[in-house]
Amino acid sequence: MIKFNKTILFFGTLFLLVSIEVDAQEKFFRAIGTPHTPKVEVAWNRYHTNDGLLDIMQRMVKAHPSLAKLESIGKSFEGRDIWLLTISDFGHGNPDRKPGMYIDGNIHSNELQGSEFALYTAWYLTEMYGELDFIRELLRDKTFYIAPTINPDARDNFIKEANTPHSPRSGMIKLDDDQDGAIGEDGFNDLNVDGHITQMIRKSPNGRYIKDPLDPRKLIPVSAEAFGDYEILGYEGIDADGDGRVNEDGIGYYDPNRDWGWKWQPDYVQRGAYKYPFSLPENRAVMEFVMKHPNIAGAQSYHNYGGMILRGPGAEEDLDTYNQQDIRIYDAIAKKGEEMIPGYRYLVVYKDLYSVFGGELDWFYGGRGIYTYTNELMVSYLYFHENAGRGNQEEEMKVDRYLTFGDAFVPWEAFEHPQFGRVEIGGFKKNFGRLHPGFLLEQDAHRNMAFTIYHGYHTPKLSVSDVKEEDLGRGLKAITATIQNERLMPTHSSQDLKYRIERPDFVSISGVEVLSGMIVENEDFNKVQEQTYEPEKIRVENIPGMGTVKVRWIVKGNRPYRIQVDSAKGGIAEWKP
Repeated sequence: MIKFNKTILFFGTLFLLVSIEVDAQEKFFRAIGTPHTPKVEVAWNRYHTNDGLLDIMQRMVKAHPSLAKLESIGKSFEGRDIWLLTISDFGHGNPDRKPGMYIDGNIHSNELQGSEFALYTAWYLTEMYGELDFIRELLRDKTFYIAPTINPDARDNFIKEANTPHSPRSGMIKLDDDQDGAIGEDGFNDLNVDGHITQMIRKSPNGRYIKDPLDPRKLIPVSAEAFGDYEILGYEGIDADGDGRVNEDGIGYYDPNRDWGWKWQPDYVQRGAYKYPFSLPENRAVMEFVMKHPNIAGAQSYHNYGGMILRGPGAEEDLDTYNQQDIRIYDAIAKKGEEMIPGYRYLVVYKDLYSVFGGELDWFYGGRGIYTYTNELMVSYLYFHENAGRGNQEEEMKVDRYLTFGDAFVPWEAFEHPQFGRVEIGGFKKNFGRLHPGFLLEQDAHRNMAFTIYHGYHTPKLSVSDVKEEDLGRGLKAITATIQNERLMPTHSSQDLKYRIERPDFVSISGVEVLSGMIVENEDFNKVQEQTYEPEKIRVENIPGMGTVKVRWIVKGNRPYRIQVDSAKGGIAEWKP
């Protein structure tokens, strides 16, 4: 009887699962370009805590064990794991021997959406593997290393604690910013206990602002020769240490994106540089991972704000680092990105923004020869397809009125302040402005993901495209092989070649006795460069993007032979007769 009941239970459960699947098929109609019935359901219209990010990653690995692997690459200052997903088709080659694309986000803690955008990429690749030939081929050829947040400590602080849209930018190492001998003793105070640090204003006969009669949320500056009704006191808080200043010593300012070991400068030159290159444990963990993975050929970091696709150099002093051959590749990929992501512009950091010493994208390229972009996510163009610019009060008020219906603004409310007397507290919430509203999050995540996939697609793809034999007599023959790179990126960037960062590419032949090996510099005129040492394993300095290299061996014997190409950033390619 027990066995019979179990049988009934089994078939009942099976029937239920079939019914659920049928119901799902009946209730949904597939939208183009997105997973139809994903194994891992994620709402991409919100921001996730560290626990939320980890939960998605763990579910992803459980649902797609042949495509996703999760590991901790190090610990943060407060001891949190820095999680990284490896996304590839594990059934087709060693993922660490395939051309690699590294992606991270949230190096600045208030720049949350970089984590969602990075994780969306992993989710899309794994869920669409079974639906799209392009994704299947991509993951058979390539590996994506994705670290959604490389600042987990301050991410949770921004989400769970009261902050402004701009705090904390650093991690959670406390510093004595006001040089009074105490550390972090006078930070923000959430006086109205709403989870946001907004503005304090006070009525004053000498004020420079009035409230807009048509929209009392908005402060309007008066003319130069007039006085208004209000003065702005700054972000809400009190003078906690009695020094006559408000909010002047919080966590402490340092910039994790000034800590990288390329053209690093000390704090008195580059504010926020902290102690020395890679003095921050989070960045050091990333650096050590990248150093252990020479297959990484492309990289992407996600920041906010501004709608930008950025490349280096970060400082004009580093201008000579970026070789024109490499810039042509940067240009080709980024200009395609401008087409993919409306409102985003392709810019150069030092020229179009400001000088940055010790930035992540410069270390990736300058120190490792990896083609790297930083995308500054979110731009006001996404609201009304205008270019009103960052922090445009008129547009932000219009957004809150017509698109978010009052959800972005904390109405002015009276408060008895211990030092300022009667004030009013209100203003835009911490999760508005820099951060996408939920309804824009998935669209922009998908477009930025598409750009990053395009970047990853153009990491090298090598093949032995042609093999010719010539009988030389007396049992000898010449074997000439053409090695083709089918993508934009070479196997070695100019920076890589200049500093010999990675080993050369190897083209080997086995199965025959090799008497001589050479690189064919000009086949028409039979101009070659012979390699006298280990002729069976020819060292090739570089295989150019969308180009070829020819090699030749003089061999003895007629046994079947095999040709293999072994490139750190280009992966493995083989040819057999």
